[in-house]
Amino acid sequence: MMRTIVTPAVLPPAALAELKQWLGISTTQDDDSLSSLLAMALEVCADFTGMLPLLCTVEESLGLHGQRPQEPWSQAWPFAHPRWHRLTSTPVKSVAAVAGLQGDGTPIAVEDVEIRIDASGACQLRIDPPHGCTSALVTLEAGLAADWDHLPQPLHHGIIRLAAHQYRMRETAGADALPPASVTALWRPYRRMRVT
Repeated sequence: MMRTIVTPAVLPPAALAELKQWLGISTTQDDDSLSSLLAMALEVCADFTGMLPLLCTVEESLGLHGQRPQEPWSQAWPFAHPRWHRLTSTPVKSVAAVAGLQGDGTPIAVEDVEIRIDASGACQLRIDPPHGCTSALVTLEAGLAADWDHLPQPLHHGIIRLAAHQYRMRETAGADALPPASVTALWRPYRRMRVT
């Protein structure tokens, strides 16, 4: 399973201004590098928590090998069915499109697909792929908050702290743990553990 961010989350000028205030920077000469550090901190937050902090458009590819059921499957527990797939991106807001991919990468519209998104934003799809398709490409929107202003304060503050930490450590030779303990303490309550 592979995930690609098609339309990244938008970090507003207010996020950069907040980071500069945290660092006591009043000039604009480091704005590009500070913006890059904010984007990096957002990615680290997503990796650590297991969910995308801000709304973005994502494509996930799913392998469809061995999807034919070998025995009758219970209707009461559809997620046990071998044609059900769980997306790695969370929390999912909506699924825009599902396409089957042939071996050469040619996309084919999938007619038989069922989508279930639970209250936590976990998404599972039942895909009956067109003949010859070995994988599927799912386009979706996912993110905990619609924008920077609505991001929970612990995540918001942790992203700023991590970007500031990396800026301050930019000239040191040692490799600190990433994210540092002061940031993980803020993010840990939001962390989602996944059993595979």
